[in-house]
Amino acid sequence: MYVDWPEQEHKAHPPKYETHRCRIYDARPVADQFDLATHGFAFARIPSKIKDFYDKDEVERVYNEEVVTIIKDAIGASKVVVFDHTFRTLNDAILEANNTREPVKAVHNDYTDRSARQRLRDIMGDEKAEELLKKRFAIVQTWRPINQPVFTEPFALADGRTIPNSGFVALERRYSHRIAETYHISYDPNHVFYYLSGMTPEETYIFKVYDSDKEAGVPFTGHTAFDDPTSPQGAPPRESVESRALAFF
Repeated sequence: MYVDWPEQEHKAHPPKYETHRCRIYDARPVADQFDLATHGFAFARIPSKIKDFYDKDEVERVYNEEVVTIIKDAIGASKVVVFDHTFRTLNDAILEANNTREPVKAVHNDYTDRSARQRLRDIMGDEKAEELLKKRFAIVQTWRPINQPVFTEPFALADGRTIPNSGFVALERRYSHRIAETYHISYDPNHVFYYLSGMTPEETYIFKVYDSDKEAGVPFTGHTAFDDPTSPQGAPPRESVESRALAFF
């Protein structure tokens, strides 16, 4: 898969997917019963103080620290380094005006065993990475709506207890400056997904996409946007931000 390359490169190397109907449960009645070790994810109500998520300086000044606190509290890390924010929408005007991408409707996990270690090296440098790789580290993400509640293309997470150790397909993502690798996850009727209906900007998901300690519970969290048949007619396109961070222990 080519990312941030000319359009002809995207069209020349399209990934192939299958479409399946899945049962996705609204987690609102039991939202406080999920945790990262058992399920791979958790839900939280944590309003942000940020005024404009499309203001890069404000994101770095305000939101980075908020994400650090959220992840430390969720997973018990001693240090958290935020390294990336991705904004997504199907609003054409926002796509044109800001550095945003469309929602991804394919069940995936952002890192593999190989690419997680490489991302640590990319962010921390080879010398520091050699020491950090000797200890436990995780890559943790947060996701939240921005500007308005989400009613279209909502975001669902797979209960890690329902994903076996098979069906993970490594897929290269070729950027102009580096090659990354993600896991795309094959369909299994036993997968169980959850989401928060009508999720608001005051709410956030926290989920693991890698954990070097295989005894620390679920290491990967499959996730995807999906077509919700209950979406109100005429609901505005989703706007969201997902943030990625290294967590050290």
